[in-house]
Amino acid sequence: MSLDPAIAARLKRTADGLVPAVVQQHDTGEVLMLAWMDDEALHRTLTTGRATYWSRSRGAYWVKGDTSGNVQHVKSVALDCDGDTILLRVDQVGAACHTGDRTCFDAGQLAVTTA
Repeated sequence: MSLDPAIAARLKRTADGLVPAVVQQHDTGEVLMLAWMDDEALHRTLTTGRATYWSRSRGAYWVKGDTSGNVQHVKSVALDCDGDTILLRVDQVGAACHTGDRTCFDAGQLAVTTA
């Protein structure tokens, strides 16, 4: 099986066929991570309810939590208005970041100066 052609037609992919996926905790709105998906990863995510991504560094698909136990149960998936970003709302079990942090955005705030 492959991605529904109507969904595939809405996607605007990078030159290497990928779309960024922003991952958010479904009940708190906390932004957990950013990952990459191609058509097959999105298809697998939609049909299994488990977040599946394309690893650019490994050149392979990975299902979040298969090796770490930090599973993402998908609650909803949406495309932005331009079709160039996917939003996954998930129930995150354990850490979302490969460093062991709850989110990939725990590394610290950057200072913002206002005019």
